[in-house]
Amino acid sequence: MGYLVKIQKVERPTNQSFYLSFPSALAQAMDIKKGESFEWIVETKNLILLKRIKISQPFKLKSLSKSGR
Repeated sequence: MGYLVKIQKVERPTNQSFYLSFPSALAQAMDIKKGESFEWIVETKNLILLKRIKISQPFKLKSLSKSGR
């Protein structure tokens, strides 16, 4: 299923930015969480991929019990 979005352009005295609205239904379907990192990959002029960057969670070392094991 596709979602139509429009690109917004904001011009400021020092720079310009383009914004893309990401539909909530799509974010929910992809199980996107606040603060997740993604990478835009330009395949062609007409195709851009959005890739989720999976950052491995650090693991905790288990401490030895008082008996030494």
